[in-house]
Amino acid sequence: MSAWQTATDPAEVHALLEASDAHQAEQSGTPAPVRRFATTQSLVENGCVRLLRRDGQAVAMFTLIRRPRGDTPPDYPPASRPAQLSRLAVAPDALAEGSLAGVGCVREAIRLATAWGADVLRAEANPDLRATRRLLAQLGFEQCGPVHTDDTGRRFVHLQKTL
Repeated sequence: MSAWQTATDPAEVHALLEASDAHQAEQSGTPAPVRRFATTQSLVENGCVRLLRRDGQAVAMFTLIRRPRGDTPPDYPPASRPAQLSRLAVAPDALAEGSLAGVGCVREAIRLATAWGADVLRAEANPDLRATRRLLAQLGFEQCGPVHTDDTGRRFVHLQKTL
């Protein structure tokens, strides 16, 4: 049995996120992002993290923010009510089993953002994670702007889906 819930345990969320990042880094040969526990804790405390449980185990998660903080990257077209999807993670053993939990995460994020009245859903993705990019494209996300590289060498693109 699978069920969505608002996450309440930052340590559980952070462990899932780091396990997923390490798995993706190993599969793609790219550096894993550096995650700060304090950020995870803040996002969980603010009710921004959705967690998918299957038989009591955390198998997938994502963060959804109603109003992105900070300056909007210039790659994105204007929007009145953007929502931001981030920190999408699926447990490595679920991925090995061929789970569709990643698809479920994005669909749930789209459903929630639409219910909130968002006009677009934005995301950032590593272009080297081909399966993730393919999934997002199949669900209607379009790349906005070029591939960027941060100071750690991590590559990313900005994506947006009109709701």
